[in-house]
Amino acid sequence: MKLSASESLRAPAKIGAWLFLLWSVLHIYVGVTGALQFFLNDITAQWTTLIGGVNAPVAEFQFPTDALTANAQSHLILNFCLDVGGYGVLGIFVAWLIWRRASWTGYWIGVVVIGIADLSFLFALVTSGVIVANVATIAGPIIWFVAVALTPFGLPAKTRS
Repeated sequence: MKLSASESLRAPAKIGAWLFLLWSVLHIYVGVTGALQFFLNDITAQWTTLIGGVNAPVAEFQFPTDALTANAQSHLILNFCLDVGGYGVLGIFVAWLIWRRASWTGYWIGVVVIGIADLSFLFALVTSGVIVANVATIAGPIIWFVAVALTPFGLPAKTRS
């Protein structure tokens, strides 16, 4: 009797799928928070959620004072936050593909596409000192790394058709 894809999934891939799902929830939260900041607050509040690191302390940051610059920056920050949320939605599909389909394709999407998103955030914003480095900002890359490292050990061996 042949096992279904999800029945052939072993514990490391199940843990990896759950980690991709957790990663997704955190990133969807960023998208929702960014949208709420856009609709409910000013550009200072929006920027304050994205800076605060050693190389961009809030107290020294020059917030825009003219309406045109503030509007452009506000929309750019909204776009960034919604992109982060969109990656979170993609992560849900990755988790589903791994859990339900035991999919190597889903895994590689998680490695490459989500990796680009998370590693660019880590190196462009966290390690550069623009955003504050704390549990909230480094949790995503850590969760992604553990998911990427564990998942292959629980996926079924690739077979040739």
